[in-house]
Amino acid sequence: MKSRFYAYNFGIPLLCAAVVFLLFDMTKIDIAFSNLLFDPLTQTFPLDKIHLFEKITHKWARIIPNWTGEIAVIGAMLSVIWPLVNPQKRPRLGAFLQRSRVAPVLRFAADHRRDFFFVVVAFAVCTGVIHFLKAHTSVYCPIETSLYGGKMAHVEWYENFQLFHEAGEGRCWPGGHASGGFTMLALYFVARRYQWRFSKAILWGSLLLGFVYGTTRVLQGWHYMSHTFWAGIFVWLACLLTALAFYGRARLEMPVLEKHERTVSVATSAALAE
Repeated sequence: MKSRFYAYNFGIPLLCAAVVFLLFDMTKIDIAFSNLLFDPLTQTFPLDKIHLFEKITHKWARIIPNWTGEIAVIGAMLSVIWPLVNPQKRPRLGAFLQRSRVAPVLRFAADHRRDFFFVVVAFAVCTGVIHFLKAHTSVYCPIETSLYGGKMAHVEWYENFQLFHEAGEGRCWPGGHASGGFTMLALYFVARRYQWRFSKAILWGSLLLGFVYGTTRVLQGWHYMSHTFWAGIFVWLACLLTALAFYGRARLEMPVLEKHERTVSVATSAALAE
């Protein structure tokens, strides 16, 4: 079971990384695809000049991960209030909160404190990883390079990678906008912990959101397609490692509800045996 967990959750993304590296980074597929979107006569990516497209796909689209992160922060803050209230010692305050319907919200936040903090930390870790890679590879976006009317040279991320210091001013690899969509994968690990029925829908929905975010930027000339794949791989690994730190492998393998049901089943069997 342990080996299967690691093979599935680490093996698949690492295999995807190898495929992306060989299929995209070692070939000219990225450039060939972007060439189809580039107008050599005007030396522009036409979709980059459509302000409504930019507003909907780049600015408005940020609402989903931004609001999710903000809700998680608020939930994490509220989760520490209910224990401080302590209705048993402060019955009047507890009764007031109950009448004002605030108590259920505070109790819910307190019950899911670990989950709220996990989402906050997972979002922060994913953002940090992507920013680190951007700064330490210094890859310029297609539209900024001489291939598409810009002034900067086109380089692959591995040609310019620096581990201990920033490699330059380029900030295009991996895809930052795509990573914003992929960070919603943090919700999948929460859903997986509780064995929610729609956990797979959250998984595929988060992946789809990341790919949509990334593809729109490819259409505008601000990323290559491989940048989106790399963003998804790194965000998955970041969320997975954070989930392991918060919940542990055993808890992710045996979600809380299943564990509770097994406990009840064992207790019932023991009672019947007596």
